[in-house]
Amino acid sequence: MSKPVTPSDPSIFYSCHIFVCCNRRPDGHRRGSCAAKGSEGLRDYMKARMKELQVPQSRVNSAGCMERCEFGPAMVIYPEGVWYRPATTEDVEEIIQTHILGGGRVARLMLTENDVLPPKA
Repeated sequence: MSKPVTPSDPSIFYSCHIFVCCNRRPDGHRRGSCAAKGSEGLRDYMKARMKELQVPQSRVNSAGCMERCEFGPAMVIYPEGVWYRPATTEDVEEIIQTHILGGGRVARLMLTENDVLPPKA
């Protein structure tokens, strides 16, 4: 549950803050890992494109495990809190153009509350 913004809260530092999971587990791990699915290259591409496009007040960061490994590579964009699972640089480009620059969403790449694993028996 998110907390309401209050007048005493500081201004946000980045208007667009992107976290890309770059967690790496051992090869063959049952959950896999985003890094093994190519997230580091996707993060590097996104960082370079954001810099090239001179997107103001933005930052692309590496993140450790964000607990959505099975659906990865995983990325989340704040302040909206929208999760994506891009698999290619073309997917990342679509996220940049549609979400970050255009203010829309790329529904086919979104991770939602329905993308959770069933509880372990």
